[in-house]
Amino acid sequence: MEKLSITAAHSADNKTLKFFDVIKNYWVFICAFVGVSLNVNQVFNLRFFSDYTLLDTSYYYILVGLFVSSVFLLFPRNKQHFILNLFLSILVIGLSFYFAYNGSKIIQQGWDVVAPPLPTLLAGMFCFLILEALRRTGGMVLFTIGAVFFVFPLFAEYMPGFLWGPPSTLEEVIRMHALGTESIIGVPMRVVAGLLIGFLLFGSALVATGGGEFFMAFANALLGRSRGGPAKVAILASGLFGSLSGSVISNVVTTGQITISTMKRTGYPARYAAAVEACASTGGTLMPPVMGAVAFIMAEYLNVSYGTVITAALVPALLFYIALLFQVDIYAARTGLKGVEKEELPDLKATLKQGWHYLFAIAFLIYLLVGVGLDAQAPYYATLVLIVTSFLNKKTNFSIRNLKDILDNSAQNFASITGVLGGVGLIVGALSYTGVGGAFSRELLQFAGDSVILLLVFGALTSFILGMGMTVSACYVFLAVILGPAMIKFGLDPVASHLFILYWGMMSYITPPVALAAVTAASIANSDPLKTGFQAMRLGVVNIILPFIFVLNPTLILKGAPIDILHDIGTALVAVMLISACFEGWMYYLGRLTLVSRVLIALSAMAFLLPGWQTDLLGCALFVIVILLKNVAVNRRVRT
Repeated sequence: MEKLSITAAHSADNKTLKFFDVIKNYWVFICAFVGVSLNVNQVFNLRFFSDYTLLDTSYYYILVGLFVSSVFLLFPRNKQHFILNLFLSILVIGLSFYFAYNGSKIIQQGWDVVAPPLPTLLAGMFCFLILEALRRTGGMVLFTIGAVFFVFPLFAEYMPGFLWGPPSTLEEVIRMHALGTESIIGVPMRVVAGLLIGFLLFGSALVATGGGEFFMAFANALLGRSRGGPAKVAILASGLFGSLSGSVISNVVTTGQITISTMKRTGYPARYAAAVEACASTGGTLMPPVMGAVAFIMAEYLNVSYGTVITAALVPALLFYIALLFQVDIYAARTGLKGVEKEELPDLKATLKQGWHYLFAIAFLIYLLVGVGLDAQAPYYATLVLIVTSFLNKKTNFSIRNLKDILDNSAQNFASITGVLGGVGLIVGALSYTGVGGAFSRELLQFAGDSVILLLVFGALTSFILGMGMTVSACYVFLAVILGPAMIKFGLDPVASHLFILYWGMMSYITPPVALAAVTAASIANSDPLKTGFQAMRLGVVNIILPFIFVLNPTLILKGAPIDILHDIGTALVAVMLISACFEGWMYYLGRLTLVSRVLIALSAMAFLLPGWQTDLLGCALFVIVILLKNVAVNRRVRT
């Protein structure tokens, strides 16, 4: 009898959980649908509300409410607390719609400075919910940072030097964060509301229509048979997938399950296979056309088109991937690794015939971004083209039912991005409100003096350290406020300066002690996480050098005379090949390299990377010396 009662209780619990799941799924779907509809209305100026003009701030509040509402249901700390999560979900929507309804009052009556007691109380509740959403989506480290910056204005008057700020009360801080335009609904949230929703929808459409499987098959068909083919497949597939997903860890988990096992099966050590996947997935976030959320934030901060950002990011990203390809090819040549048998690989022609529409949709997106300049509208047009071509392609088996999958997948992305960026807005708001961001920038300029190298080294170290505890978006936003202005005032190119911050913030993903991408890949490969991290850092060394080069020499971000751009890209390619040879200890046509030869090749690579024909001649001379030393060594072996 007791067993029957226990079984009945479990059955009742299961039915309750299933009922809660149904509510959750419908709620999240509706929030995502309404959010996308509002974004379409704003982007295309469709005037859904014919007799009412929706203020920008009201629009931001509504989106925050819809997407943060989904956070509490999609990222529960305990599934048993569904009622509490649902309550928080409803509460944040209610608060957001209240502020949206009073949008004109907030602006006209200056509620961000002086507000009635009720709005101030509701603003405090709103801030608490944003912090809780940050905890659930960004983790405890980022939550702690956000919470510290939230209360920082309360103690700014007691801080020394450039950390000093004007005195503030708790009510003033709450109103500034919740009702001002520099914090929760500041730049990060404006990026979500203006650009990011459409691109996340496009990425979800690619996944739902089978784009991930196509990119993997395409990479296998193109490179699988070549020397060290599985590693090259991992690089190409992760680069393509990562560019569209914008998430390093999800890229490792998604593509790494296949690529790492294949690399190990063909002879790559587990540590090396995991490091390759970690580097390739990290670089995907730097690869146009979609990149990650940071690229859109960068465009907003710099007040340039998104096409400008992806154009500038193209060559450095390609150089990084070319360096990876060189290293795995040289490693395969040195160790005698082969590719995968032809019978195990898909046919290239058949693969392209089946998935041509994915490449067409991406090419169409790039054309609209770079050629036409439609930043916000482009992903919607590209998504429409992708869906229509998927319907027409019988082999994709795409149907009307898949449209729900697209929105479901998008809802998860909307929630996670908004949860993080809403919390990141608290950091930006505190820096702006207290004036610490500008003060830090001035202090940094004084510290660097006349040395641009000192400024860049300090900036790189700061970016790297902050990248350990923050997401890439949070790290970039923080440094864009305090470091970006200093670099620009020093006379460095604005886009190159912000790309420099982004690259160094990304380095923590593959560099110990944190190396999140390497640790994730190591868990899949069953390799030592620390050794995998050091191997990934070695493979990604070009990513350490490149930011210094393109920030000092903007031709690598396609700025300058065409002849100079072509020359510098050519010498950079030579340098990348030489760096790869140096780290792998093997060179095409020369074979294994001695320690002296590797040092000379490293110096030659650095000479080619530096601008000027004199350094090019020096690089050539050093490489000729390597060839002569190799010939002397060969002749000695022949004589003996």
